Amino acid sequence: MRKTIENIRSITIAAAVIVVVLLAVWLYRALEDARLEIGADDSIGLTPTQIESIKAVGEWEFLSVSTEELVDTTRKRLFSDDQLVRIYYGTLRLGVNMKQVEPGWIQQRNDTLFLTLPKVGLLDRDFIDEARTKSFFESGTWKAEDREALYKRAYRKMIAHCLTPTNLSTAEDNARESFRKLLRSMGYQKVDIKFAK
Repeated sequence: MRKTIENIRSITIAAAVIVVVLLAVWLYRALEDARLEIGADDSIGLTPTQIESIKAVGEWEFLSVSTEELVDTTRKRLFSDDQLVRIYYGTLRLGVNMKQVEPGWIQQRNDTLFLTLPKVGLLDRDFIDEARTKSFFESGTWKAEDREALYKRAYRKMIAHCLTPTNLSTAEDNARESFRKLLRSMGYQKVDIKFAK
């Protein structure tokens, strides 16, 4: 009887060992295909808060052009001519107004951001510094309308001399560089920037 009990005990231990080995093999194979990997997801999208913070800046100046214009007028008289010569100073600020962005102005495809910025233009139409305007030469009597006409001529000249293709192109280049730096600081290395027509 003692021998029988030992045989049963041996068979039970052997069976338990076989069951444990089979369970270990089954568990190993089951978990072999389900591996756990930890990594970083670099494809995080631009959040609505980030987009709104870029738009909230409003007007972004990318080129400032200081200029002066000498404008004169002559009025013929019977015995003498009246002359008015004035010097106007102004600073034209070129940039983009982010309040003019169109829907879908910023999009992300894979790891690249695509931006369509508003057209570069004059940010402030009141650019003549009237406090610095001075009469260079004045003879005769002139009315406020005459001075206003000179002001308008100076304004048009400043626009023509400063809103050149070269200056607009420089402002666009500065805008591209500024936006690339901003977006790189936010973690976006690939940025494609164009301007609205």
